[in-house]
Amino acid sequence: MKLDGTTFIITGGASGLGAGTACEFVEGGANVVLADLNGEAAQPLLAELGKKAIFSKCDVCSTEDVQRAIELAVSTFGGLNGAINCAGIAAPIKVLGKTGPHDLEAFRKVIEINLIGTFNVIRLVAARMVELPADAQGERGAFINTASVAAFEGQIGQAAYSASKNGVVGMALPIARELARSGIRVNTIAPGLFDTPMLQALPEDVKTSLAQQVPFPSRFGTPREFGQLARHIVENAMINGECIRLDGAIRMQPK
Repeated sequence: MKLDGTTFIITGGASGLGAGTACEFVEGGANVVLADLNGEAAQPLLAELGKKAIFSKCDVCSTEDVQRAIELAVSTFGGLNGAINCAGIAAPIKVLGKTGPHDLEAFRKVIEINLIGTFNVIRLVAARMVELPADAQGERGAFINTASVAAFEGQIGQAAYSASKNGVVGMALPIARELARSGIRVNTIAPGLFDTPMLQALPEDVKTSLAQQVPFPSRFGTPREFGQLARHIVENAMINGECIRLDGAIRMQPK
């Protein structure tokens, strides 16, 4: 599918991987809806992207919020070709910590936002996409979900995060198989260490140490590099039902 003229909802689009993807997509001619809770953070990006980007305040776990973003995409840009699911949180908590067992509500919240929120966006956007016409090749668009290398090599304290991201990986193939009849593809990107607000909050010595663990290039990935892969996935119709690691060959250690 040619990116030019398409429309995508990008959850978590105000910053980090979502913002990098929004920049890549707009440069490729796409329209984007930045679906995020942080409207203030989105303002500089909206100013940079111009008329091809709009903001919709969105909790990915809310049916009403996601539906609002969908209708805004269609009414503003005249169509909808999928979603890039970048919204997510992490809660580094040990199963048995100094204060006792892992808080169950904290575990549940990570699963709800990272996994259930991703599924919520897919189910609602797909329902709208199938009402819209396909292109000449029968393709309506694509979903790209964000997992993590933690889905495969979760570290100590990442039980909730790893479980949520492994779930994101696991649901892609059955959804891709189901939506194939409607010309909709579903893929997953599993990033390694990327320069996002989540990592920027770490002390400098910790960030330096982490970057040196990446075999090559020995640095954090950039949000634009994530966006470049997302763009290629949209444009390459044979990539479907796949999880692609984007990690500089890192394999995370236990801690």
